[in-house]
Amino acid sequence: MLLALSLQDFVIVEKLNLNFQNGFTVLTGETGAGKSITLDALALLLGDKADYSQVRNGAKEAQLSALFDVSELPDLQQELCEQGLLSEQETELSIRRIIDAKGKSRSFINNQAATLAQLKAVGSQLIDIHGQNAHHSLNQETAQRQLLDAFSGSLNLVEQTKTDYQAWQNAKRALAAAQTQAENLAIERERLEWQFNELEQLNLETGEWETLNQSHDSLANAAELLQAAGEAQEIIDNDDGGILRMVHRCQRVLGRLSEVEPRFAESLAMLDSIEAELSEVSHLVGDVLSDVEINPNELAAKEERLQELMSAARKYRVEPEMLPEKLAEIQAALLDLEAAADIDALQKQVAQTEAMYMETAQKLSAKRHKAAAKLAKETTEHMQGLAMKGAKFHIELLPASPAAHGLEQVQYQVAANKGSQLRPLNKVASGGELARISLSIQVVTSQYTQVPTLIFDEVDTGIGGGVAETVGRALRTLGNKHQVLAVTHLPQVAACGEHHWQVAKHSDGEQTVSEIKVLDSDSRVDELARMLGGEKITDTTRTHAKEMLDLAAK
Repeated sequence: MLLALSLQDFVIVEKLNLNFQNGFTVLTGETGAGKSITLDALALLLGDKADYSQVRNGAKEAQLSALFDVSELPDLQQELCEQGLLSEQETELSIRRIIDAKGKSRSFINNQAATLAQLKAVGSQLIDIHGQNAHHSLNQETAQRQLLDAFSGSLNLVEQTKTDYQAWQNAKRALAAAQTQAENLAIERERLEWQFNELEQLNLETGEWETLNQSHDSLANAAELLQAAGEAQEIIDNDDGGILRMVHRCQRVLGRLSEVEPRFAESLAMLDSIEAELSEVSHLVGDVLSDVEINPNELAAKEERLQELMSAARKYRVEPEMLPEKLAEIQAALLDLEAAADIDALQKQVAQTEAMYMETAQKLSAKRHKAAAKLAKETTEHMQGLAMKGAKFHIELLPASPAAHGLEQVQYQVAANKGSQLRPLNKVASGGELARISLSIQVVTSQYTQVPTLIFDEVDTGIGGGVAETVGRALRTLGNKHQVLAVTHLPQVAACGEHHWQVAKHSDGEQTVSEIKVLDSDSRVDELARMLGGEKITDTTRTHAKEMLDLAAK
């Protein structure tokens, strides 16, 4: 579960430290106060893409961190231990993210650098966020299918189906290409074999071009190099008037009085450094004198090899240093052609990959049919509890041509009233009904998830009155099994919370800052009264608010 969240210089939050509790927590506040900022921060910690606008105006960077208890998630603990991100004795996990003013970010898991992919993999097992616009996506077939697959626990099977389908399609394309281009393949193979043999005869070596150029330059300029090295060494080491000898004289002259004049001592230290540097220069040019030789025959050989490689590079339209890679590329193409030319093998590959796909897809279909009946039944029951008496929810699995997502199309259907005919969801549901259907599905599916923390961001949009009270009770019941956090604008939902946080913002005339505070019993009454009656709170609204809290507690 989520234990704590800390934010610094994030959007309009200057500094915020929150400690979370079990059960159902509600988050309320006026429109624009920043209720969703907390959820945005958690989404970033779970791997969402960062943006420079998320850094508070005037700050260098935003810092976000969250602490989780993973003691009841053994699979995640094992996974983190295998990655070296958690020791066997640890039960707490920290996730931290820093976003600079340019939008670049750094991520850490237990103070070790982590990628966004790692954050997403870990975060998906810690928190499930249901966004306020989730009901809009229900009109899309893809979202309907993904929700059913998640509910049925088939996400790994979905990925395997997609992989097997792609392998099948690749095999079909390879066979078709081999059948229609057999003659062209033979011509292409002959061309590639000729190129491969020509390049292979060059005995190419990786890095040869750079080494060859360096040694050629040294040989081509051998006389000048030797002359320059000799002159430099003479200037430095000459016994009569070399630089080193002059330095030694200065050291003797200044050394006699260095104890009297501190500046002489400082000068001596500088002369020591000069002496060391000059000695190193003398050593380096001495190496040149011993290593470089004038060798016309070797120079001619290097020039011949350079010309040979240059000629081949021009012919194959690559840089000379890329010739070894070109040879490897041609070899790989030949291997592909050899495989493509085997029609019988390709036909067998098509049959094998098709069989693998059908087996995986049929397993997925079976899980979908079983889960569809269960999800439809429980969603129907929940919808009827949200003032949709007589309504019915159904999931139709329509046979379809084999595709990456399986063998059927998933279609959510609803009968809004008793006796009505089932029709596709996007054809019959109004905005308010769609919100209630979405909430029903989310509450039902959340009951089966192993994710410990569930967050609902204004998913109660479009409902009110007694329905809102039912929603609040449903979320509170969900809090018996999960840690639940809901951002809401409905007092009926807020009254059902076991814990209540209020978001408020204030301005100093230059900047606006958002803050969150935990409400006690009296301040909860005031907040609910504000939600019921607006800015002007009366005794009547306060009494109504207290009654709502008392009823919810019962």
